[in-house]
Amino acid sequence: MIKIQELARLAGVSVATISRVFNHHPNIRPELRRRVFDAAREHGYNPRLSLKQKNVVIITPYNAVWPVQGCVDMILMALTQELPRRGFRLEILPVNNRERLAEIQFCAAVAIGAEPSDFADWPERFPVPLVILDRDGKPRQPNVFHIRSDEAQGMRLAIAHLHESGCRKIGCIIHGDPATGNAALRRAAILRALAARKLPRDDSLVLFSGAGDEHYVELIGKLLKRGADALFCPGGNAGIIALHAFSLFGRRVPEDVSLIASEQTSFSRYTVPPLTTVSPDYPTMAVATADAIESHLAGKTPPARTVLPYGLIKRDSVRPAGQPAA
Repeated sequence: MIKIQELARLAGVSVATISRVFNHHPNIRPELRRRVFDAAREHGYNPRLSLKQKNVVIITPYNAVWPVQGCVDMILMALTQELPRRGFRLEILPVNNRERLAEIQFCAAVAIGAEPSDFADWPERFPVPLVILDRDGKPRQPNVFHIRSDEAQGMRLAIAHLHESGCRKIGCIIHGDPATGNAALRRAAILRALAARKLPRDDSLVLFSGAGDEHYVELIGKLLKRGADALFCPGGNAGIIALHAFSLFGRRVPEDVSLIASEQTSFSRYTVPPLTTVSPDYPTMAVATADAIESHLAGKTPPARTVLPYGLIKRDSVRPAGQPAA
């Protein structure tokens, strides 16, 4: 690997300029930054970034989107506990203000629930690591790392618990549209899990909610008309919406219908009945994020992709095995 003095000569700049570029000084012109990056990539220069710069930017959705906002909140809570414990200072930046990144100095960024396409030009613009949480993206993109939950394993976990509890017609409402977020991954995994259990799996039982929460009540009504004896709602706090919908339709949980949703720590265990949930491992996700940042800053290469298992939190919204429906 070439030394910084040789890179400075090849790029036609001073050693001090090279240092400012790779420590993301905000006063570097974009064309100069690109020239240095191009020379570094061409000649295999990998900088050891300063460990004194400890600012991490947390990039969040630009507004609250229900029901997935619950997931964003829980990831953010875990990050704000783990990263400061490692000595990092945090700055929150909504994704629609991400152009401000060029004006501030930071050593790493973490994007929660963002589409990887929003950061396709990251390696050309910034020398610091970007960790994208809860999304998958292009493999081996320089300086970009993905940490997400195992959607296939999580969907299997929920379907298996409902089936083993005696449910035989499981309806599913997946938050979002097929082309956004993890919706398509979840649908494919749910269909495979239903097929493995030899359960009905036609399109009238596995539905997308679209954006927001305004369609949940209508969709739950359709699933009840189809004879669903259980409902699985992966995505944020859709469980509380489902409980509301069942009350409107005069159905009791779990006597008439069993329910699994995504965990929301602020209320899942306090509902009536307490919600059985699937939950990403948020603390481990935060630890993996901090590990990736520290490893990259130390000149090492973190894993490009980290996949973590879901957990199942069993409560009272799923009818016990062997107990007949009301």
